[in-house]
Amino acid sequence: MLKAAPLLALVLTTTLASCASRGDEERFAYVEEPVEKLYGEGAEQLERKRYEEAIAYFAEVERQHPYSAWARRAMLMTAYAQYRTNDYEDSIASIERFLAIHPGNKDAAYAYYLKAMNFYERIRDVGRDQDITRNALTALEDVIRRYPESEYARDARLKIDLTRDHLAGKEMDVGRWYLREGQLVAALGRFNTVIEQYQTTSQVPEALHRSVEAYLQLGIVPEAKRYAALLGHNFPDSAWYRDTYRLFESRDLQLVAESPKARPELPSATPAAKDEETPEVSAALAPPTR
Repeated sequence: MLKAAPLLALVLTTTLASCASRGDEERFAYVEEPVEKLYGEGAEQLERKRYEEAIAYFAEVERQHPYSAWARRAMLMTAYAQYRTNDYEDSIASIERFLAIHPGNKDAAYAYYLKAMNFYERIRDVGRDQDITRNALTALEDVIRRYPESEYARDARLKIDLTRDHLAGKEMDVGRWYLREGQLVAALGRFNTVIEQYQTTSQVPEALHRSVEAYLQLGIVPEAKRYAALLGHNFPDSAWYRDTYRLFESRDLQLVAESPKARPELPSATPAAKDEETPEVSAALAPPTR
């Protein structure tokens, strides 16, 4: 009996190994399908918003037909499906793989735009870190620089305005905190960043008013008047200019009107032209089907 134990163990081991081998063969069996069928199944699952199933089919297109034009399309479709499931980092990785292999492809403009959208969709409120927002701005600008006449560039221009306004809002949020804490020089640094770098955003009037507040608290009245004049010249109908006027009155200071030529102006900036036919987000992000 003692001699039979090793033999029994050997038989069991061999049997289990044989079963495992057959199981693996069944599980990982390579069943070649026509590329059109695989891609069509993926596209259908994508249309039905079954994104995980779509990704699996597109992966099979690449695995079975890696050198076909269908495989190239499948890469982008995979990136789009990952974007729709909020797998932003995976989507970006798929896009970068596509661009590394097919940098001059006709769908590259779409790829760069989709990459930008993977950042844009994650823009956070101004109270949080803005690294994603800066990445979104860089990616959107990349679309415009590379493909200025494309439909994606037109939509990117609109989103750049919103992204820059968000970054300016972050500067204002920090600047207001410094102002409340009495760190006036630091506050002025933030407000000046808005005035100089984000002069086409909606944050500028408040930045000018807060600068007036800071300079008055520092006792530097001439600079306060200079920023007040700048605010009044560029935004005479804004609520922030009215607040500035009342602030001077409360301190028994006169806000003397100056001639237009004597008044300072905001740094000149030429905002990107917008096209009246800017496509809707959903249309711009439709996956390529060519």
